[in-house]
This record gives sequence, C-alpha cells and structure tokens, in this order.
Amino acid sequence: MKIQDRRAFLKATGLMAAGAALAPGLVQAAESPAKKREIKKAIMYATIGVKGSVLEKLKAVKEAGFEGVEPMGGMNQNEVKSALDETGLKAASVCCHSHWDKPLSDPNPSVREAGLAGLRQTLKDAKHYGATSVLFVPAVVSKKVSYADAYKRSQEEIRKVLPLAEELGVVIAIENVWNQFLLSPLEAARYIDEFNSPAIGWHFDVGNVINFGFPEQWVRILGKRIQKLHIKEFSRKRRDSEGLWKGFDVQFLEGDNDWPSVMKALDDVGYAGWGISEQPGAGSPEGLKNLATRMDKIFAS
Repeated sequence: MKIQDRRAFLKATGLMAAGAALAPGLVQAAESPAKKREIKKAIMYATIGVKGSVLEKLKAVKEAGFEGVEPMGGMNQNEVKSALDETGLKAASVCCHSHWDKPLSDPNPSVREAGLAGLRQTLKDAKHYGATSVLFVPAVVSKKVSYADAYKRSQEEIRKVLPLAEELGVVIAIENVWNQFLLSPLEAARYIDEFNSPAIGWHFDVGNVINFGFPEQWVRILGKRIQKLHIKEFSRKRRDSEGLWKGFDVQFLEGDNDWPSVMKALDDVGYAGWGISEQPGAGSPEGLKNLATRMDKIFAS
C-alpha cells in the first residue's frame, strides 16, 4: 500500500471510530427497527352490528384482530364477563349508559340522582370487568341549561361519586362530545384539575374535535390527563356538502384527521394504552376486519 493511500485509510478509519465512540446511539438507531407504538386496538360495543349474543359479537371482534372491547354500563355483568373470559378480550373501558338521558346538568334533582346512579353502576361494572376507567359525559348545555349551571352542577354531582371511584380504583374519564360543553382543551384541562383527584381524567375522542379544532393540539394540552382514546374519522367536505352528522360517515384514513400529527402528539405526551374504535362499518365480520386493519395503519403512521 502506498504511503499516501495508507495515510488516507488510517484517517478515514480513525474518523469512523471517533464517530462511533462519540455517538454510539446513532449507529444503534440505524441498525435497530423503530419501536412499536404501544396502543392497543379495541371497539365500542354499541357500534358492533354483527348479529348474535354478547359472546357471538365478541368472538367476531376477536377474530377480526381486536384486543379489547368497550362494554356499555348496565349490561348483564355475568354475560359480559363470561364472554370476555372465553374470548380473551380485555375491557378497555366501560361507557356510561345514562349520561345523555339523565345528565348531571339537569335542573331536576331527581334526574341528576338517576344520572349518578348510572355512573355508580358503570364504575362497578368496570371494576368487575377489570377496566381502569369509564367514559362519562358530565353535562349537556341547552337553551334551558346554561353553560355556567352545567359547569357548577356537574362538578358538584361528580364530587359525590369520586370516593367510590377512588375506592374501586376506576377513573371517571370525561369525554369531549357535541354537548356544547367544555369546547376548548384549556377549559377541559381546567375542569379536570379543579377536582384535584386522581380518580378523574379525560377520554379523548379524536374525531369529535375536527369540526371545531385540531386533535393534536388537544392531545398536547390534555397530556397525562388522557386515560383512553376514541378513534374516529371525520370529513369536513362531507359535512359541508351533505350535513353536519354526515361528516362521520367516512372510513378511517379517508377523512380530515392528520393521523401522523395526532400519533406524534400522543408519543410526545407519553400515551400508551387503548385506542377504541367508535366508527361506522362494524356490521359484518369483514367490516370489523377492515376497521382493525385501518387502525393498524393509523397507529403505525
């Protein structure tokens, strides 16, 4: 080897060695596959259109590739638990069954008490199934129920149930829905923080935000308050051309969700847990499989 070539060789190999010594993580990162995002697939029970018993529905969900399900509160506990055990599915969450008809913002005390009874039952259901949180809509603002009253009443009523939630180890997770209430992430965070309790958090619905905001911004503000996710698509184009609720009538990845930005925001806040489909299309085994496949693509984006 000529002296010039030898010097060039030594210089090049020396730089390579120095680079590896200074930044071994870069070399390892280049050689290692990307870490899989820790979000598990589940589906909201009320959206499953497959005919049959609870067990038959859950078998179809399992076969499609889901890992969990979100039962409704007030279902037959033994039937649901047996179906969960037989299929191996987990209870990702439990959705309260009374919050729309009997909201805690209602001016009638008896209605509010009935709403509290539904929430208590849902918390007990979640404990029985092994779920760590319940989805709960705390209030509905209307022409007859002011925003201020909804805020005050719902907090007063929820505080009555917090001791039970803490005892059971189940979090009351408030969801953002089209109830004309808690319309910004800053207000949502404040509403949760004012309880000063580990037994209340947020159930973030990605699709519900798109009509008036940007999901990734909500994720970064709510941060660790997020207990569970509802994975849902929304199309502004269909909303504008066919009507407001038609915005939801679109398949995953074919609406206006910027899923890579949402996933990046979830990574940034350290979210790892359940992503629960609340999406049209679960009326057949093929539809369930399509949902699961598209969710895999979303979680990998």
